[in-house]
Amino acid sequence: MQLEIITPETTLFKSNEVQLVQLPGKDGSFEVMDQHAPLISILKKGRIKVVGKDASPQFYDIQGGVIEILRNHVLILAE
Repeated sequence: MQLEIITPETTLFKSNEVQLVQLPGKDGSFEVMDQHAPLISILKKGRIKVVGKDASPQFYDIQGGVIEILRNHVLILAE
């Protein structure tokens, strides 16, 4: 699945090869995996966990934002 994490200043992460993304949703933490259903959701302050194809996790702290999932592409607009 493709993932992009974008802030007003820069692109934090861009990859075509991720297995899992764990996010701080407004109503609780949730995970996105390959072929996830379309979704738009609000994110709260917290940490995003990204697990790549090599199974090593990377972490990104955000102050909030929005996620859109469409056609196996995950776009996170973060503060």
